Amino acid sequence: MGLYPLFADLAGREVLVVGGGEVAARKIAALLRAGADVRLHTRDIAHPDIQAAVDEGRITCLHGEFDPAWLDAVWLVVAATDDQAFNAALAAEAGRRRRLINVVDDAALSTYQVPAVVDRSPLVVAISSAGAAPMLARRVRERLETLLDPATGALAALFARLRERIRAALPDLALRRRWFERILDGRLDPVAADPEALETAFLGELDAAGTRGAVQGSVSAIAAVEPDLLTLRALRALNEADLILVGPDVPRDALEPARRDASRVDVASTDEAASLALRHAGDGERVVYLYVEGRGPGGSEAVEAACANAGVAFRRIPGVALKIS
Repeated sequence: MGLYPLFADLAGREVLVVGGGEVAARKIAALLRAGADVRLHTRDIAHPDIQAAVDEGRITCLHGEFDPAWLDAVWLVVAATDDQAFNAALAAEAGRRRRLINVVDDAALSTYQVPAVVDRSPLVVAISSAGAAPMLARRVRERLETLLDPATGALAALFARLRERIRAALPDLALRRRWFERILDGRLDPVAADPEALETAFLGELDAAGTRGAVQGSVSAIAAVEPDLLTLRALRALNEADLILVGPDVPRDALEPARRDASRVDVASTDEAASLALRHAGDGERVVYLYVEGRGPGGSEAVEAACANAGVAFRRIPGVALKIS
């Protein structure tokens, strides 16, 4: 491991940014979101976002010729200029004062790197290639963006705020772990966009789990489509499934994105699918029913009705259905 990964608490702490263009604007925006006290030195503010932040008093401007003594008053330094000689001299001054510096697009001069970030605050995922392959780090970030639901951050905040209540309701570690998995695997997807509804549903799930003393699984119904037409939610469900129930005429390639160690059972009817889904979800498993839209009576409705009657979590994940001639 070439770099030591860490997350810095910059709230209220001084950070010096040198430069006034597009790159500096991106760095400043991220620092302001983290609550940093940004100090800026530039001969020319060339980006409207920087000018707006200065006009609104969110940035402190340092005027005149650059003074190396400014480094003594800051925690971090960002060099975002296209003057290589100046950047090298600034990096040397920062090193003498034991200040960490990021020189944009120059890993050799930098003593810290700014990673590609997936922000689901308070959950934050950072990816770095140590400056060797920034495009690779960005590609990994793009893939993680699709895997982490936007509601993940709101759930993380609830987990943190209600930590003691969760432990009191579910004192058994194994039971608590299964409950966490159930919540994270999409149990609350239908209300995720509404913070108040999300918290209400979250507390309801917690109270119900504490009362039951056991954690049920869940059932998801997905219309079989070509793998590249699956929604992100369907991909997550297939990758998290413990059991996949495969309906009649489902093409084999529709199973390609599924979790490799998930059990797979062919079912001849929706009644059989409903029976197996209820049994395994009752044992705490995550069940996916993969079916062809319009094939046979009931589609996924029979499975949904059986889950509703038994009080088992069910969700239909929409997709583009295959047409069977």
